[in-house]
Amino acid sequence: MLWPFNRFRKQPSAPSRRTIEAIYGMIVAQAREPLFYRALGVPDTVDGRFDMVLLHLWMVLRQLKPRPDDALRQALFDHFCSDMDANLREMGVGDLSVPKRMRAFGEAFYGRSAAYDLSFAGGPEPLAQALDKNIYNGRDIESARRLAAYTADAIATLADGDEATSSAGLRFPDLAQRT
Repeated sequence: MLWPFNRFRKQPSAPSRRTIEAIYGMIVAQAREPLFYRALGVPDTVDGRFDMVLLHLWMVLRQLKPRPDDALRQALFDHFCSDMDANLREMGVGDLSVPKRMRAFGEAFYGRSAAYDLSFAGGPEPLAQALDKNIYNGRDIESARRLAAYTADAIATLADGDEATSSAGLRFPDLAQRT
């Protein structure tokens, strides 16, 4: 017989809005770092900047993956979706087109996440090839190799964080030291 007392157990608390905004703000700030565009040749376009946000979001979500409570990961992804929706509307995309564009953003995120997960497991060269395809449109494998080295370093730095439930525990490496 199951007792209906499970409602008295302490439920995992939802992450605070402040925590989500701080982590997402850190992701966007790092993705906008000018050295990615100047020194690593990431295209300084709407698509290039979107791809950098996706890459950094993937790295953070990857770090948060081992946690038993998915609330933080889900809240962070939801915040990303809200931000993309707001950006589309700010750019003047019509209400009828926003859902279609959001679907494309979701497909881009899940497709790139799967590609990055698979390629990261394969080592630096497969990761560089995935980054070259997705960020450099297959035109700059050397820059993609440098970005792959940064990505591996960033993942290691994120893994070294003390507590990944606050922005203070998550940090990216200093890009200026890598270029």
